[in-house]
Amino acid sequence: MLDHIIISVSDLAASKEFYAKALEPLGYHAIMDFPDGCGFGILEKPDFFIRQGGKATPQIHIAFTSRDRSAVDAVYAAAMEAGGIDNGPPGLRENYHPNYYGAFFLDPDGHNIEAVCHRPE
Repeated sequence: MLDHIIISVSDLAASKEFYAKALEPLGYHAIMDFPDGCGFGILEKPDFFIRQGGKATPQIHIAFTSRDRSAVDAVYAAAMEAGGIDNGPPGLRENYHPNYYGAFFLDPDGHNIEAVCHRPE
């Protein structure tokens, strides 16, 4: 089980604003601020951190668990509104398993971010 993950971003302020909007439907918010980074999480424990750095290559893939399919839809919509780039709209991905419902978008640095629900409707 993972405790937390840290990714490098090329523009901390822009990425902080992007993730605050995109992850809000999952209950994520900025919990910790550092001079060179920010930690997001639910309640008081951050588990997703962004840190000022160079543009990471290759870009990474991170999937956030969603409580239901409507949350996947909401995250995708919020990410698109925040300036994310579509990398796969919400829908079933039965090639993974029959209940895999996910949506994919690229963040400002091109990282492939996913919201996914594994539950049946």
